[in-house]
Amino acid sequence: MVNLDPKNQPKGGQPQAAPQRLHEDRKGIFPRAITGRFRRLKWAIMAFCLAVYYITPWLRWHRGPYSPDQAVLIDMAHRRFYMFAIEIWPQEFYFVAGLLIMAGIGLFLVTSAVGRAWCGYACPQTVWTDIFQHVDRLIDGDRNAQMRLNAAPWSAGKLGKRLLKWSIYLVISVSTGGAFIFYFADAPTLAHDLLTGNAASIAYSTIFVLTVTTMWFGGFMREQVCIYMCPWPRIQSAMLDEKSLIVTYKDWRGEPRGKKAAKDAVTPLGDCIDCGLCAAVCPTGIDIRDGAQLGCITCALCIDACDEVMAKTGRPRGLIDYATLEDSDREKAGAKATTHWKLIWHPRTLVYLGIWSAIGLGLLFALGTRQHISLAISKDRNPPYMLLSSGEIRNAYAVRWKNMEGRPRKMELVLDGVPGAVMWSEDMAKAAATRNLTRVIPADTTEPLRIYVVAPSGSGEQKLGFTLHALDAEGGATRYESRFDAPSSQP
Repeated sequence: MVNLDPKNQPKGGQPQAAPQRLHEDRKGIFPRAITGRFRRLKWAIMAFCLAVYYITPWLRWHRGPYSPDQAVLIDMAHRRFYMFAIEIWPQEFYFVAGLLIMAGIGLFLVTSAVGRAWCGYACPQTVWTDIFQHVDRLIDGDRNAQMRLNAAPWSAGKLGKRLLKWSIYLVISVSTGGAFIFYFADAPTLAHDLLTGNAASIAYSTIFVLTVTTMWFGGFMREQVCIYMCPWPRIQSAMLDEKSLIVTYKDWRGEPRGKKAAKDAVTPLGDCIDCGLCAAVCPTGIDIRDGAQLGCITCALCIDACDEVMAKTGRPRGLIDYATLEDSDREKAGAKATTHWKLIWHPRTLVYLGIWSAIGLGLLFALGTRQHISLAISKDRNPPYMLLSSGEIRNAYAVRWKNMEGRPRKMELVLDGVPGAVMWSEDMAKAAATRNLTRVIPADTTEPLRIYVVAPSGSGEQKLGFTLHALDAEGGATRYESRFDAPSSQP
């Protein structure tokens, strides 16, 4: 490219080459409003997702007087995760890991069955971008009005509309960040503290960060996040094949395009009248008639737009439709199109479904069979034992017993395995030594206890068996094997 502007020419009069640009400026995308079955489906899914996000922290779930009553709570201070009747402790993080694995495989399952439906309907970026686009239409008007306003020079009217729109963006973004932090503390209490200025600084900083990111990603970057920043489209593209159900333009039916064929045309026109409405409604600005693309999020709004045009022109619907490449070829050959639900069930989808179900059943089994009491015993290593003046042998142990229920439980530590051995805790006198210790462990608590075990001379190296009994209506017990050290020979 040569720059011929006289002002930029060197004194020698030779034209100077302009620097080559490595990227193209972003062109504004102004999706047109459309109605139809997929638009209604997007409305329903968006309403459901937003309702779950904003309402869930305010739901109550009674767990007794010793546990919080918020239905879903990530209690970072006490290292607990509550979800209705389920309580997850830090050492049970495998439940959370299992849910994350299920979520990942679930995305594979959805992609295998219906393409990028997650991106088109339920992804947070899609949901919030859709909200901001409706705000644009509310303030600036539909597609043509937005394009005119964007191209117009700055004026008081344009500035006023921009400030009003951005203010609404800000309210939505603040409410997004505000709702998120309610998952980490009691929602009514935290809301009061936020309004009175008594909340922790981390709460305000989290709201600020989420407000900025929501407003920037959903309000301004929009489709750039989906196309350039998110890795999932590239992963999904590698998973799609000729059996995947995706939004497809049936070029064999639509080409050649045109509103009216010339009188001397040899080839009749296809069903596509080249109105461009399918591209005008696309939230990422692509033209589905160019084939499958990375920018297609499978929202199916182009299907609604094309079906509307087909109905007005008296042509059958489905020029743009959900279809697999295999089924599209069969339809092109004159065969009847396969029902969509039959296209979903192919071997790869069944494999993903089987893996997903197996993990889910495994987690349910582990959840149903887990112990609500736990015991850990650590023996002192230095010294491994002590010889008392009486000739007896003493070992010391650090015990941690855990009550994982939302109520106090009476527990008994029973000594078994060394003949004649007795034990006492550091809050007891040696004279009160016994073969069992009883404690009431508070709800949701891990309680440390230091104990001493004394055995008669000549006990030798043995294993000392500890048994923890939960003495309540439910019963239950757990066993922990530890070692009792003694000299191999004694004077």
